[in-house]
Amino acid sequence: MPVLDGFWGPDLRMRDSGLGVEVEVGVCPDEAPRSPVWGSLRTPPITCGGLSLALELPALIRQLRAAWRARRGGSRGPERSQASTWVESEKEEVEEVKHDVEDRSGHLKADGRLNTGHAGVLLVERRGSYPLIDLRILKTSAQQGEIEAGTRRKVKRLLSFQRYCHASRLLRGLVPHTPGSLHLLDDEYLGQAAHMLSKVGKWNFDIFLFDHLTNGNSLVTLMCHLFNVYDLVHHFQLDMIKLHRFLSMVQEDYHSQNPYHNAVHAADVTQAMYCYLKEPKLAEQLSPLDVFLGLMAAATHDVDHPGVNQPFLIKTRHHLASLYQNTSVLESHHWRSTVGMLRESRLLSHLPAVMQDMEQQLGSLILATDISRQNEFLSTFREHLNNQDLDLQLASHRHFILQIALKCADVCNPCRFWELSKQWSERVCEEFYRQGDLERKFDFEISPQCNQQADSVPAIQIGFISYIVEPLFEEWHRFTEPSVLSQNMMGHLYKNKARWSRLRYAHTPSDTETHSHAEEPGGGGGEGGDIS
Repeated sequence: MPVLDGFWGPDLRMRDSGLGVEVEVGVCPDEAPRSPVWGSLRTPPITCGGLSLALELPALIRQLRAAWRARRGGSRGPERSQASTWVESEKEEVEEVKHDVEDRSGHLKADGRLNTGHAGVLLVERRGSYPLIDLRILKTSAQQGEIEAGTRRKVKRLLSFQRYCHASRLLRGLVPHTPGSLHLLDDEYLGQAAHMLSKVGKWNFDIFLFDHLTNGNSLVTLMCHLFNVYDLVHHFQLDMIKLHRFLSMVQEDYHSQNPYHNAVHAADVTQAMYCYLKEPKLAEQLSPLDVFLGLMAAATHDVDHPGVNQPFLIKTRHHLASLYQNTSVLESHHWRSTVGMLRESRLLSHLPAVMQDMEQQLGSLILATDISRQNEFLSTFREHLNNQDLDLQLASHRHFILQIALKCADVCNPCRFWELSKQWSERVCEEFYRQGDLERKFDFEISPQCNQQADSVPAIQIGFISYIVEPLFEEWHRFTEPSVLSQNMMGHLYKNKARWSRLRYAHTPSDTETHSHAEEPGGGGGEGGDIS
């Protein structure tokens, strides 16, 4: 052992007065002097107070622990042999592992009770609380291929350095101006994105173009901008790092493989919500908390959407359907996922007195987007307008109007100009058809609006406009008395409905289907197949 000789001296002997440990050259007590363990090296092992330093590290640690316990317990009884010390050490280690396993099992059981309990405990659903929602509900090789493709796309997006540079420089207002820079294209894109943000309050805002200019970071960029517009960061003393982390988590938890329910849809709803918050009748009455909740609810209202509707989750016996007893399943999951991200990011941890109340109000807004509760909210809204008893100085009435505003923002696609509206219609119908294909493949009853052979895009949009969008926006039109924005939306709505009618009745069903795919029409629609 030349290294040790050089360190400890020729006789390789050292004594520690504190521990009484003597290091000397000797033979490992476990092996004979000519044991095959040493082979032709014939190098004697080193012992430390009778402990072999030639052993594997775990065995050496056990010996050291046993020696320390023997020294502490020496005064209480006769000295035990080295072999008995090792045996006792092994027994104690086994007992420790056993207790550790029992403790972990106990924690798991306790966590399970907390996660699934309903008595005053707000469930948090994110990052391991429950299985991910995806199309692995029905495991097949074909579905697995789709999932793996989506995962590859997500990894590619995460690893995109250009994507990070786009978002970070835009948020900080930093644009490289170095001659010969490799980011000339970035300069052009960032300049256009910044120009679009200056017109974010216009109803003709093209969210698809904005998402392209921000390299897929439309939701994060838009939310940071609007928080600065309303000075919410200063008012609530928000940590910008925590805010950006939270928004990034939200954007990432939307499924980019969904044609409709993805982060671009969330950004579109957020931009529409901002337009509604600016309505003259509403803007002067809103508090900073109202604005904060309205924007947050719009950005998170469909987070982690699986691309299928509630009836699909129920008939496939998904765990969320059982958890929420087949009632507002998706909306409840969106809300609880949002709460999980708020707590994980600690965005509101410095506001403990109001955090729980903010979480509940956020949930009330998100749950209002359940399309099955459409008549409930519409009847209440119509009754308030008929009685003229809305008092926006009351917090409860402002909260109700925020619920209506979010419902309008969620289904406002038919109120956009035609070129934008038809893109949303193509996307939402494509998502319906994907669900229908799954149901057909596994011999389930195909949900309404999900049969591509029977349900054309124009037919779906006419029904959606007639029964969902038009009644809601007519009452919103009354509420705004009416505003310029409301008149603009209603004009687009009637024109788009007439155009869909012409497309539907001007062709045979087969021609309509071909035409709809060729021209990529669209109009959008809330929670998708739940409109039935």
